[in-house]
Amino acid sequence: MSEEGGFGITAAEKFFGLILVIVGALATHFTLTSSSTLGVYTWFFGFLAIVLLALGVFLIIAKAE
Repeated sequence: MSEEGGFGITAAEKFFGLILVIVGALATHFTLTSSSTLGVYTWFFGFLAIVLLALGVFLIIAKAE
């Protein structure tokens, strides 16, 4: 395969990872600060927010080939 355009794909992957980290961190913060309103669903939304955060970190540290 051609290596042309490889930088654009890598940059997009890192940028998307950064966006996911920001969204995951904000979602985790707002989930944990509004746990009294969420009630029994706090763990569910907390889990989803941490999954977003972990996926973003994975995209940032992954090495594209």
